[in-house]
Amino acid sequence: MEDKTKNQIAGAIIIAGLIIAGAILLKGLQSPVENNKFLEIELKAVKADEHITGNPNSKVIIIEYSDSECPFCKIFHNTMNQIIAQTSGKIAWVYRHYPIAQLHPKAFHEAVAMECAWEQGGNDSFWKYTNELFARTPSNNKLEVTELPKIAKDIGLNIDTFNTCLSTEKYSDKVKADMLDGYKAGIQGTPQSFILKNGKIVDIIQGAESFEVVMQKVKDALK
Repeated sequence: MEDKTKNQIAGAIIIAGLIIAGAILLKGLQSPVENNKFLEIELKAVKADEHITGNPNSKVIIIEYSDSECPFCKIFHNTMNQIIAQTSGKIAWVYRHYPIAQLHPKAFHEAVAMECAWEQGGNDSFWKYTNELFARTPSNNKLEVTELPKIAKDIGLNIDTFNTCLSTEKYSDKVKADMLDGYKAGIQGTPQSFILKNGKIVDIIQGAESFEVVMQKVKDALK
């Protein structure tokens, strides 16, 4: 009777082992989409009218949610400019607004200013203005509001048109739409970025990760 019990236990162990092995094999055979841990993230698809730099037709796109007065966003903005410069048109970078009013009350107004720049010259003016804004701000809500029209003038925009746009908060709804999309995607701090390959999230950049780390993630996505 004792031998019979031992045999039953041994048999159960073997069966359990086969089940586990089968489960591991099955997991390994799952398609990347089925095995994608980012599937539950609700991220708005990239549209043609967004703020895109780099190659808009690339299979790899980085979507960043940013706050112009966040010091880590300032650092990451420089990192992303380096990434775009060194990937030679292999990827695209999408900028979305996510000003955090509790920390940086000026950031929302600055986001509207970026949109007012976009109004006059499309993405070219948007990126020139945004790059200069990040270059000038000391971060943490310290950029003087008087700098906003100065930046517009320095990049060749019509100041009267820009000031009217900014004073009326013309694009506040557009900024809020980005914020809502970011909220739905689970953004809790800035910067936060998503790496997409063929429209699917394949990785996340948490905060201002270093150039080396981001570049490696980009290379992995391009494989």
